[in-house]
Amino acid sequence: MSARNYAYTWPERLTLFVHNNRYLNAYGAFVDANTITATKKNGKVETLTSDKFVVAVGGRPSYLDVPGAKECCITSDDIFSKQDAPGKTLCVGASYISLETAGFLTALGYDTTVAIRSVPLRGFDLEIAEKIVGHMERHGTTFMRDSQPSGFEKTPDGKIKVTVTNTVFGGSFDAEFDTVVLAVGRYAVTDGMNLAAAGVEFNQKNGKIPCVNEQSNVPNIYAIGDVLDTRQELTPVAIKAGLRLVRRLFGGGTETMDYDLVPTTVFTPIEYGCIGMSEELAAETYGAENIEVYQSYFKPLEWTVNHAEHDGVAHREENSCYAKLITNLTDNERVVGFHYVGPNAGEVTQGYAVAMKMGATKSDFDNTVGIHPTVSEEFTLLSITKRSGVDASKSGC
Repeated sequence: MSARNYAYTWPERLTLFVHNNRYLNAYGAFVDANTITATKKNGKVETLTSDKFVVAVGGRPSYLDVPGAKECCITSDDIFSKQDAPGKTLCVGASYISLETAGFLTALGYDTTVAIRSVPLRGFDLEIAEKIVGHMERHGTTFMRDSQPSGFEKTPDGKIKVTVTNTVFGGSFDAEFDTVVLAVGRYAVTDGMNLAAAGVEFNQKNGKIPCVNEQSNVPNIYAIGDVLDTRQELTPVAIKAGLRLVRRLFGGGTETMDYDLVPTTVFTPIEYGCIGMSEELAAETYGAENIEVYQSYFKPLEWTVNHAEHDGVAHREENSCYAKLITNLTDNERVVGFHYVGPNAGEVTQGYAVAMKMGATKSDFDNTVGIHPTVSEEFTLLSITKRSGVDASKSGC
């Protein structure tokens, strides 16, 4: 699991850019658009005024609004601080945080189950999401589909009884676990900041602030990071947006943050790197008849050695890795979606993000010489389209 997933920018505190870079460890609340009160741990309150404010309070995991959730469950923030072994664990939610957590717990030998309410990895490519879930199922993680916990209760022997409701048929059943990890979404830590006093509009459901170029509806109040509404909750995104904002405010800079084609990786047992659109979004945006999908199934050369003899790793599956490029036929086959499932996904994906930022087309990929024998080379060799119906599996390296 990577730190890139968790951008906690001084939760519940207001970060101020002031002339002498003073750091104040206190809780901030707006009085008006130019004034805040800062309450310290000892209860003392200081009033501060400024012509500019930047809100960077980050986010926190949400709890299910069902009986026993806060009393019986932990969140993804808590799993690494547990003093005892998690034992039999239920991960609630189908987000990348939930699947990453389930993946490493399974790898550590714990009996791990994931409860999925609807679709896994919502917002990512659906085909890829199913491949990841299938791979995890085959390698020891249990999935409860169409399942939503409706209550939690501590048992006399210290376990957690979970009442699970089927979201399709409506029936319910009970199951017991040693640990329940909630990964059901996140909210911005803006409660108590009194944004309304400053006139700042925010999303009532999750506390996030809608912005244009990190500027809220109040011209002198800005926001960066996970507190931004409809933006990626990724640490590198927050850092780059913050740097560019500070340069514009104080250094005469003009560059704004570009939230398109942001590369990311899901660190599940078989990793997933992606850039740009899912196949579903591309079809919706351009029309299914105007996109071409190139694909390949393969097994990395490094997996052809029988690792079980050397490091205890189970037999590697044939054709379990996958490469997909989605192109826009009406725009010189510009690549609008990049998807890779396999080892070292972050390393493979990063360089292609630069190419796509520069408007790379399928012919640019084709004209690039691949480095043999690497998995990244696969993207310079893609020739089979979904439309053709040809089997895209490999029979050898």
